[in-house]
Amino acid sequence: MKILYAVQKTGNGHLARAQEIIPLLEKYGDVTVLTSGSQSQIQLGFPVALDFKGISLFYGSNGNVSFLKTLFKNNYAQFIYQVLKLNVHKFDLIINDYEPISAWACKFKGGNIVALSHQSSLFFNETPKPKKIKWLSWKIFKNYAPVVKKYGFHFEEYNEHIFRPVIRKKISDLKTSNAGHYVVYLPSFSDIKIIKELKKTSANWIIFSKTATASYTANNCTVFPIDENEFLKSIANSAGVLCNAGFELPAETLFLKKKLFVIPIKKQIEQECNAFALKKMGVLTAKNLDFNLIEMWVLFNRIIPVNYTSNIEDIIEDVILENTQSNNELIFI
Repeated sequence: MKILYAVQKTGNGHLARAQEIIPLLEKYGDVTVLTSGSQSQIQLGFPVALDFKGISLFYGSNGNVSFLKTLFKNNYAQFIYQVLKLNVHKFDLIINDYEPISAWACKFKGGNIVALSHQSSLFFNETPKPKKIKWLSWKIFKNYAPVVKKYGFHFEEYNEHIFRPVIRKKISDLKTSNAGHYVVYLPSFSDIKIIKELKKTSANWIIFSKTATASYTANNCTVFPIDENEFLKSIANSAGVLCNAGFELPAETLFLKKKLFVIPIKKQIEQECNAFALKKMGVLTAKNLDFNLIEMWVLFNRIIPVNYTSNIEDIIEDVILENTQSNNELIFI
């Protein structure tokens, strides 16, 4: 069986999850990996046959999505050309992790495509969402990578087609301790803005920056360029994590039994929904960097218990079996 696994690179979470999923897909046949996007800082670690610029969200410096950057930094004519050029019919099954080129190619041309992503979970009625969601933001989110058949990952199993987070081996193998520092990953804020607020607190902070080219120290903050190994080591030895309201990093933080504080990126509907769900679980959230709230969080030792046991092999098997024309198509290698 020929499988296309399509992953977007806006953020690092999709690639982190793909590191666990690709070897499992390879048990069922020949896997071609397609990636698109330009906002990731980690390496996939597997050969990528098709790598496109795609469509990415770009952030400002004050915790927000920059619609101007998003509008002008994306090449929409190139995107349409890549959609039209992609031959989706050479694959028996396409598994899509919120990747727009393969999704739109299948929408125009047909193709056996299924969504397997965190974003998919937000389309189920049972998934917690804020009461007020901007209509235009929802339309854009819904049509970014349109796929009819959906399986999702979320912090809890809100529906039979929603699974708990995939905890990659790099995380589950970590030996944890508490050296007292806190890890910060807030790519939607400038380093200057982050340091300005955190220097008022009583804690020590390790900040991972998408713009820093070398490490440096300012007051009680040490700033590092993004490096996956250093990042994982810092989290394993931390007291907690302050980050945007993405999916994989908050889930991994909860799995490691670390304190968690999230700030959703403004005007980013997925993050608003994630923050809403996390708040219902007891995680402290805020709309902006607020040193008073952060200091309260530092002083308040509350760990949110979760049970994220890895069942990704069963999930992949179910998705494959449910979406092939015949079980006889499966090739176990």
